[in-house]
Amino acid sequence: MRKEVCTMAFARAVFCEFLATLIFVFFGLGSALKWPSALPSVLQISLAFGLAIGTLVQTFGHISGGHINPAVTIAFFVGNQISFLRTLFYVVAQVVGAIAGAGILYGVTPANARGNLAVNGLSNNTTQAQAVIVEIILTFQLVMCIFASTDSRRRDNVGSPALSIGLSVTLGHLVGIYFDGCSMNPARSFGPAAVMGLFGASQWIFWVGPIGGGIMASLLYNYILMPHSMNMSERVAIVKGTYESEEDWEEKEKSMEMSSP
Repeated sequence: MRKEVCTMAFARAVFCEFLATLIFVFFGLGSALKWPSALPSVLQISLAFGLAIGTLVQTFGHISGGHINPAVTIAFFVGNQISFLRTLFYVVAQVVGAIAGAGILYGVTPANARGNLAVNGLSNNTTQAQAVIVEIILTFQLVMCIFASTDSRRRDNVGSPALSIGLSVTLGHLVGIYFDGCSMNPARSFGPAAVMGLFGASQWIFWVGPIGGGIMASLLYNYILMPHSMNMSERVAIVKGTYESEEDWEEKEKSMEMSSP
């Protein structure tokens, strides 16, 4: 496992997940603040979260994969596409980034506009069971979109994966806000709750729902709809972080040829 972790590429990827989540939370929560002169609309908040994700996936996707979400990272692990240590480091970076983003927003926002910093919570008489199911469905469609739009095996016109993923987040918010403020992302929910000290009885919903939906989508896409043709040793190597693809071997051979006299 040390082979993957002890590289600058890995360190850069983890930092990008921290930074991207920080920026995402700052802009997303910032769009939901309750300014005295103008309350935010559902469309405004939905577009802000979606545009933030689309922009950040485009910016950092080639470095870290642009997960920006523990539910997405865990889904990639369940789909046997990233190692265990990468999963662990990414989730920690995302949670810390979310706290930092929420903390910065708290610091620069006037007290009369902070409110509860858009902490997720049940609304419109939504029960905890209903909220969990909604979060599962919202995150399921997001993770399915991510896997489908970034699948390198596709030969059709995929378009812009970053735009597709951003619109998927927007879609989720257009519905989910009415139920529980819409999470789809445990880090997004944890960050403002940690800064405001508002860990209510519903916080577990925004972990169980998104992670559950992400895992379901990963199992369906990666093992039923579009299974990967890998043997057990290759799958174990991916989990350990020691897997080397054909592209990796080609890069090594090129570098050896260039270095040889």
